[in-house]
Amino acid sequence: MKFAVLGAGRIGKIHAETLALRLPDTEVTAIADVYEPAAAETAASLRIPVSSSDTLAVIRRDDVEAVAICTSTDTHVQYIIEAARAGKHIFCEKPIDMELAQIDQALEAVEKAGVQFQIGFNRRFDPNFARVRRAIEEGEIGTPHLLHIISRDPGPPPISYVRVSGGMMIDMTIHDFDMARFLIGSEVEEIYAVAKVRVDPAIAEAGDVDTALAVLKFANGVIGTIDNSRKAVYGYDQRVEVFGSGGKIESDNNYPNSAFVSTSRSVYRDLPLNFFLERYKDSYVIELRAFVDAVQNGTPVPVSGSDGRVPVVMAKAARRSIDLDRPVKLSEITA
Repeated sequence: MKFAVLGAGRIGKIHAETLALRLPDTEVTAIADVYEPAAAETAASLRIPVSSSDTLAVIRRDDVEAVAICTSTDTHVQYIIEAARAGKHIFCEKPIDMELAQIDQALEAVEKAGVQFQIGFNRRFDPNFARVRRAIEEGEIGTPHLLHIISRDPGPPPISYVRVSGGMMIDMTIHDFDMARFLIGSEVEEIYAVAKVRVDPAIAEAGDVDTALAVLKFANGVIGTIDNSRKAVYGYDQRVEVFGSGGKIESDNNYPNSAFVSTSRSVYRDLPLNFFLERYKDSYVIELRAFVDAVQNGTPVPVSGSDGRVPVVMAKAARRSIDLDRPVKLSEITA
């Protein structure tokens, strides 16, 4: 299956490497980036035949069957629509867009074209979280009552990114909103979020927050919490627990090794894996494998366009809750 990768930044390089080297039945025939030297460098390192700064021309190439959109969020909808019109299957990084009207335009174009469209919520494909989902689906812990997600980064992003990212709820917590829906298998009806700036005053000056807690009310009665921070001094903190009528299941952080050091003063181990490129490395391969399988077999993709839209609604509800200091129903979010 022949791909074009759009975007040669951090995530674009990851997906290009996966498609070029790690999946036996895929190849990358072209890579595009508005900064052509970045595309050329990645093309040279992975032996991709074509690199270009003309993204639209790459989308329309005859030797491209599918595109992986890894560009900035503000370009996603344009490239989705162009790829759909060209009959290309589409894998797109999250979020589709920050505005629901734009998202709906993209979803309409995909539906009209009849192409496959998958959103890059890679954490669904992490073996730890997949095991939690399986325990819930198979009733191992009875009926779920409580969900707790902890997601803390090792350090905040650059302020230049914070200013254009859409804010913490859309650029960070959106993964956790998707994970909550994925694990519980029910829609969230209401969110109450509180947030502060506890890490860097410059984040407040940019109009955002860096420390937050959200309470989720699910349609099936489950109560969930999401605990976020932009800075955990000990590394990338990614944990989840689901408590139910018949027990609980929890997943811990991933570590570079399983060794513990025991002395007369303490017992300790090395810090967890430091950031998402290390922690979720395998999930990027698994999610693209699932996309390719769906295209080749004509089966539904595991993360649909609708799955990409709902977390944006949740992020908007959470941000409104922070601003208004009250619970917000998702039905209140119409734009």
